Amino acid sequence: MDPVKCLFFVAVAGFVTVAAVSDIRTHKLPNWLTVPALFAALMFHGITAGLSGLGLALGGFATGFGILFVLWLLKGMGGGDVKLMGALGAWLGPLPTLYVFVLSTFFAIFGSIGLFFYDLSTHGWRRVRQRFLPAAVTGYGSNANSEAEAARIRQKRGLMPYALPVALSTWAVLAWHVIRVQS
Repeated sequence: MDPVKCLFFVAVAGFVTVAAVSDIRTHKLPNWLTVPALFAALMFHGITAGLSGLGLALGGFATGFGILFVLWLLKGMGGGDVKLMGALGAWLGPLPTLYVFVLSTFFAIFGSIGLFFYDLSTHGWRRVRQRFLPAAVTGYGSNANSEAEAARIRQKRGLMPYALPVALSTWAVLAWHVIRVQS
């Protein structure tokens, strides 16, 4: 593999790994991670592929940011998740960003189902109801007055941080690309 592709894979895999670890630990994706990653992607593609690379990066940013921005407007995602997918989209381009979004959706669904049944088997229905049924028990949703309050409630509930499924999906898309190129 040539050095430019190697740098690309290391940068993308490193970015999503740090994002996943940060999101797991703090349930936050800080601007100091997402914003520089976006600018690094724009610079990388601009330098390595010129205006067409910059166009690819901007298209990927629009794809990743746009999809999650709609979900953010519906209060289904946090702002850090939107910026994560925007920056990742700038690295990957539009089509691989769509692949990551679809795969991450499946990983998030199956991971959440796994967490649900794990809690059910270890702590019983009462705890599961308190943790996973937001409006009836925890007040999450209509009573969450700010983004900070919503994040605090999500962290207390222990829901799966979205950066983890994004990282898993990104690694899968990168691995698929490497396998496809080598064959």
